[in-house]
Amino acid sequence: MRALLLVLLFLPVRMVMADTLNLEAIFAGGGLDGPVPRELKISPDGKRITFLRARADDQNRLDLWEYHVADKLTRRLVDADTLDSGNELSDAEKSRRERARIAGVSGIVGYQWSPDGRALLFPLGGKLYLYTLDSPADKSVRELPTGGDFLDPQISPKGGYVSFVQGQNLKVIDLASNATRSLTKDGGGTIHNAEAEFVAQEEMDRSRGYWWAADDSAIAFERYDEANVAVVKRSEVYADHTEVIEQRYPAAGKNNVTVKLGLVAPDTGLTRWVDLGEDSDIYLVRVDWLPDGKHLSYQLMPRNQQSLDLRLVDVASLEQRSLLQENSKTWINLNSDLRFLEDSQSFVWASERSGYKHLYLYAVDGTLRHPISAGDWNIDKLLGIDEASGTVYVQSNRDYVSDTQVYALPLDGSHADSPERISKQDGTHYATFAEDATIYLDQFSDPATPPQVSLNKADGSFIAWIEENPLDDTHPYAAYRDARIAPEFGTLKAEDGQALHYRLYKPAGFDPARRYPVFIFYYGGPHVQKVVRAWGEHFLNYMAQQGYVVFTLDNRGMDRRGRAFSDVIHRQLGNAEVLDQLVGIRWLKAQSWVDGAHVGVFGWSYGGYMTTMLLAKASEQITAGVAVAPVTDWTLYDTFYTERYLSTPQENKAGYIRSAPFAWLDGLSSPLFLVHGMADDNVLFSNTTALMAELQTRGIQFDLMTYPGGKHGLSTTTMKLHAYHAIVNWMDRHLKAAAANQSGGP
Repeated sequence: MRALLLVLLFLPVRMVMADTLNLEAIFAGGGLDGPVPRELKISPDGKRITFLRARADDQNRLDLWEYHVADKLTRRLVDADTLDSGNELSDAEKSRRERARIAGVSGIVGYQWSPDGRALLFPLGGKLYLYTLDSPADKSVRELPTGGDFLDPQISPKGGYVSFVQGQNLKVIDLASNATRSLTKDGGGTIHNAEAEFVAQEEMDRSRGYWWAADDSAIAFERYDEANVAVVKRSEVYADHTEVIEQRYPAAGKNNVTVKLGLVAPDTGLTRWVDLGEDSDIYLVRVDWLPDGKHLSYQLMPRNQQSLDLRLVDVASLEQRSLLQENSKTWINLNSDLRFLEDSQSFVWASERSGYKHLYLYAVDGTLRHPISAGDWNIDKLLGIDEASGTVYVQSNRDYVSDTQVYALPLDGSHADSPERISKQDGTHYATFAEDATIYLDQFSDPATPPQVSLNKADGSFIAWIEENPLDDTHPYAAYRDARIAPEFGTLKAEDGQALHYRLYKPAGFDPARRYPVFIFYYGGPHVQKVVRAWGEHFLNYMAQQGYVVFTLDNRGMDRRGRAFSDVIHRQLGNAEVLDQLVGIRWLKAQSWVDGAHVGVFGWSYGGYMTTMLLAKASEQITAGVAVAPVTDWTLYDTFYTERYLSTPQENKAGYIRSAPFAWLDGLSSPLFLVHGMADDNVLFSNTTALMAELQTRGIQFDLMTYPGGKHGLSTTTMKLHAYHAIVNWMDRHLKAAAANQSGGP
């Protein structure tokens, strides 16, 4: 042993230290993925590619960059440090960033192209700037007169105005005169104009509350009143103080906001109202203008979310009619795939009526012309339409469930069941198409390839690299490259025969004659897929390098598999999901190289909820579990998300009871580690305190780590690093150390 230690002391440092991942490199060092661009966009004229890029010295601070297609040069357009005044973000902006999952990011976090492709609009440091391309450097940036905190700045389609929300009212700046005008006046208190309500931002994938007509003639805007929404008092505990927050929170079964849809002229401020019907307990889920600027469409959903009505409004007369209605016995999934063609006489619509999401072409009078896609496969989203060639581009996992690819389909429906795959490599492709769909940006990765961005023709042929990001010796991940463990993919069968896809990392130095402890990571909730062939999951690779079998299984109820796969969770959560995770656990225990007596589980948010349900229902199968920010009582969560699956507590009392861990806690005997941010405004900290109180009442011991000031994602570097160290140390004690003690090892 002494001779071996002497040899190890004289080995190169890289061989004994730098070749395996560590938590500091993953969560504190930043940049392991390389220089990955964010917010990729193609200018309206197709001449430039713009994006946000992190600074070399700060991976969370972003500058605005461009790639010029003609001269093939990349340059920084705006250095955030030259403009940022360092002002504290407003509470509204902090909340918006939390909803958008960009809390903790600074600098330029969003921008918008002017319609003519000559300028870019962006907020920074509490101010609003217009950057004009091809101008002298000293005149390229113009600060606009907002006069205070603002939300959601937009350039009008014709470029005559810049609009924003301030003081819960909609305002516009006339760019010719630099004059600011308030288009609404009654905002304040419980009245919000041109803003998206809480559930729209959090659950409907709608952050916008107003929409410009194509000819600058009018703005459609949402006005909501939250007077009837219950005020919930909650404490946000910080290191040096406690804030009592009074938030109008629409909890399941309680009142929502009331909504109106207005039309206002930017030059006069004259407002007219669209009749949304007699039922006030509805959701305004989407608003879209037709290209002619004379017609407006909106989508309305009742409280039970089992139908969706698409309506068309004549702007001049305000007369309206229903174009089509979708219906479901379970729930309707929203999408943003509606596209009105340039002649305003037809539109593309996405529906899951066949059991899979597909595209359909309709006439503007609501007559179905034909399906554009068909078959037992699912479209993720519509990427673009080239009307000149009659081609529709979509994103789908048609070839392999764990991949994301780009496909082309004829608009005339002639090959609805046989799309042409455009993207080349197996793995994950996220595409951003130009407005005319003749070119696109492809962000590709697979488990061995960090994200790389290329510019391509619509047929998939390569034009240029925006960011090649090769995994060479200069890459930030290079020091850990040789220790990287490649995942294995496979399928198991659910009790109803449907395929469950899994991803498996075998531990470093895998020896099939040995038996290893298991670390299971999952999310488990709707609209998320974790088993993907993509770069990332550094923490899971780290755990495999630490000697664990690392396993993830996508259970039923999750996304991209069609309605038969998702709808099994209707009216009861935590049942099919738990059954499927147990299929994976039993399969693992059947493998000769798995130590079935030492199986740990870990999840965050819905995954944290899954941990509480798994331990309560099946502690005999699981050694220990970590639950971060878990939902424990679905009556504490918001209306739109919760009622989509469970209906209201009044209509489905038994479903709510059986969907919470409290009904099953007598079965919880395995160690539980609860982790929660004490200022979480998504999954409120009261979820964890309620579970703590019940566990204490029953005399069930548990471990706890709370984070003062921590939001839902524990977004600060120090919090995240501390949390993952705590999770790893806790798992090591309950799995590795326990296994060593049982075997009599050192």
